[in-house]
Amino acid sequence: MHHHYTALFTQCLKTQNLNLGKQLHSHLIKTSLTLDTFYTNRLIDIYCRCNSLESAQKAFNQLPAKNTHSWNTIISGFSRIGCFKKAHHLFDQMPERNVVSYNLLMSSLTRHGFYGESVGVFRRMQGECGFGFMDGFSFVSVVHTCACLGEVKLLRVVHGVGIVIGLEFDVVGCNALVDAYGKCGDPDHAYLVFSRMVERDIVSWTSMVGSYARVSRLDDACSVFDQMPVKNTVSWTALIAGFAQSGQGKEALNLFEQMLDEGIVPSAHTYVSVLSACANLTLIERGKQVHGHIARSISLSFINNLFLSNSLIDMYCKCGDMASAVRLFETSEDKDIITWNAIITGFAQNGHGHNSLSVFQRMLKAKVMPNHVTFLGVLSACSHGGLLGEALEIFYSMERDFGVIPRPDHYAALIDVLGRKNRLEEALDLILTSSNGSDHVGMWGALLGACQVHGNLALAERAAKALFELEPNNSGRFVMLSNIYASTGKWGDVSQVRELMTQRGLRKNAALSWIDIRNERHEFVAKDKCHIQIEQIYEMLDILVEHMMDFGYLILADLKFIE
Repeated sequence: MHHHYTALFTQCLKTQNLNLGKQLHSHLIKTSLTLDTFYTNRLIDIYCRCNSLESAQKAFNQLPAKNTHSWNTIISGFSRIGCFKKAHHLFDQMPERNVVSYNLLMSSLTRHGFYGESVGVFRRMQGECGFGFMDGFSFVSVVHTCACLGEVKLLRVVHGVGIVIGLEFDVVGCNALVDAYGKCGDPDHAYLVFSRMVERDIVSWTSMVGSYARVSRLDDACSVFDQMPVKNTVSWTALIAGFAQSGQGKEALNLFEQMLDEGIVPSAHTYVSVLSACANLTLIERGKQVHGHIARSISLSFINNLFLSNSLIDMYCKCGDMASAVRLFETSEDKDIITWNAIITGFAQNGHGHNSLSVFQRMLKAKVMPNHVTFLGVLSACSHGGLLGEALEIFYSMERDFGVIPRPDHYAALIDVLGRKNRLEEALDLILTSSNGSDHVGMWGALLGACQVHGNLALAERAAKALFELEPNNSGRFVMLSNIYASTGKWGDVSQVRELMTQRGLRKNAALSWIDIRNERHEFVAKDKCHIQIEQIYEMLDILVEHMMDFGYLILADLKFIE
């Protein structure tokens, strides 16, 4: 009979059949004077896994002899669905907690994103039971939490404690450490663990590649990647993402092509990294090709994938194809805050300020709460459109109506709007009265740019002086002040600024232009002699100069490099 009941319990748990569980519960009540602890624990587990927590709580309350497993099972049920207030209450009521009790609560908190609370439970475990109470599961759980928080100091402490108490670091534990050190920005410690692993799997190798890639140590990432005995989608994606996030989009796209040539099927995360590279390089045709790749994918998980949809909208916005961005936005069934922010910012960056504000109003009507990114996009839209009244209203509504405290970037955007309207004294007051405004590069930079437009030399000198202290090695600020002096005929001051640049070893960054032909980007820098077709380029420049002179244009002396 016991074996028969055990089989039924197992079937209920496997199929999560709530009705069968209730029938079994009813049968046990009818055929037994009392339900023993073993059977009741199984029933509680069934109810919890079927999300019938009311029934689970009732069965738990009616159990006269609760053991530790009874408590852990009911705590696990409430924790699994995120009812942590109830789970904590039960945890506190436990007459005796074991390591499983702590592990259940910690892992559930981490899984639901409550990383700080998970660390709190870990510290409580150490305070009540000592470090020796930690087992392999506790170790992996808190290491993962450290990774999510970026808490490298706590990670090192936990790692050290694990060594001191003699924990056996298996592949899972070592992989967790490599991943955590990498996510905390410490690839050297990650490699120390990796190099001492007796056994490595594909997760070990991929975590090590990601550890180097996250901090832009791409040569090291490539070295580990090349040594991998087996590569999968995740390992390729880690390397592609590293190049894309480090501003080396061209290399990221080349890796993507190699990945396809190897017959590796991209994931949603792969496509997001590739789309990011296309966006940063403004390679619209390549971006459309990737979009086609996604549309043709046999993976049903890509259909209506919000993660991918947002990346596509962002790519089209950054490449200036607002028609495609809007089409995707309007056909997207699910929109989150990132979706709205992408289209609002896209309109702003492409000079469609009124459209940006219109979408912002739609967002509010849809009951989507704006965040700091939203307001930065909207204020940028006001700046590009010269909409000072709207900018002021939106800026002062941030904290008043939405509880979003303005950050320095929001102040800088408002200063830019004021600057465009030549209200420079108000812009200066905003810098001086805002928290830490005097130490913010963006605010002073916006003011200096406005001073250049309106020829306000006095304020320009004040803004430049502040910027020289905040950014002593930014040659662009010196060049801007020099240009302002030149526009007012103060050639002596121009010479002084140039001399100051020379003393500091600063040089003006060379201007760059480019053209995309058949998905190949050709870049041109002043006085460059490195292009493989440099002779043909200079021959064409000579022809263009001759035509310009025929039409009466004067070729300036500083263009003599084309001769």
